[in-house]
Amino acid sequence: MRDMTIGYTAMLAQFPPREAVELSAYAESRGFSGTMAADHFQPWTPQQGEASFAWNVLSAIGEHTTGDLGPGVTTPTFRWHPAMVAQASATLAALHPGRHWLGLGSGEAINEHVVGEYWPEPPERINRMFEAVDIIRKLFEASVAGRDTRYTGTYYRLESTRLWTMPEVAPPILVAANGPVAARRAGRSADGLITVGAPLDRLEPLLAAFDKGAREAGKDPAASPKVLQLHLSWAPSLEEALANALTEWPNGAMRFSHSDVRSPYEMQQLARLVRHEDFEGRVLVSDDLDEHRASIQRYLDLGFDRVYLHNVGRNQREFLDAFGAEVLPALAR
Repeated sequence: MRDMTIGYTAMLAQFPPREAVELSAYAESRGFSGTMAADHFQPWTPQQGEASFAWNVLSAIGEHTTGDLGPGVTTPTFRWHPAMVAQASATLAALHPGRHWLGLGSGEAINEHVVGEYWPEPPERINRMFEAVDIIRKLFEASVAGRDTRYTGTYYRLESTRLWTMPEVAPPILVAANGPVAARRAGRSADGLITVGAPLDRLEPLLAAFDKGAREAGKDPAASPKVLQLHLSWAPSLEEALANALTEWPNGAMRFSHSDVRSPYEMQQLARLVRHEDFEGRVLVSDDLDEHRASIQRYLDLGFDRVYLHNVGRNQREFLDAFGAEVLPALAR
């Protein structure tokens, strides 16, 4: 069984880059183990207000911390050719050996449609992602060995080349999945799984599908990291926690896919329909630290070994102080 770690989510859609770096370093000083940085071209809502370039910020975070770091997640299929994502990841891993992991996902229109490409249905987006995973893995493996590689697939081509800047060990590739079919494919082709907080009865079959895919590929599922990004809203009072969730993270309460929403202003219109009760089962809104600890512990007990916490409010240092002192020390695996 892998060791349990609790990391911090640097929400680049909410905080300017320098502040995100400072908060990541502060999180580590309070006992958080590493940093996941959100990769957005636009925020979900205008209120969130930021969308800095994740790879630049991750590099700066790496200079001010000692823990693991990676994008949660980047999309290697629309804004970027997979080779460019591989180069960015290899460079970050060379700067911070043994610390960087590459988180990949199939994307959302709010970030990816900006390049003006056709936005396909989910099955094609998922197929594109797994083809990109194949390209990135081939580039990593060949480049570590000092060889060129090439690729011709359904969606992408790669002429004979290599990554000339490469760490001694390629960064692990973690694939985001929200359904069992994609999770099983991730188990076969990736080094680990990333998903977001959801009811346990939805996540249990996801983990089982990932493990099945790993075994089909001849891998030990127990050696593969299972990573969870957990959105929550904590403040010293319940009223403040509710206000933070409604103001800063209404997208977390919407009970439909966000992947086709193209504009923060479109999301803002949808957010007007969100009520306090809509967060139930999706984002824990509470002023009770014990309730948050119990929630995180249930995910660890289910089988996740790495959890990155995102407190949706602006009260980040207050959150990091409280959770570092009273929540993290009480968690166990």
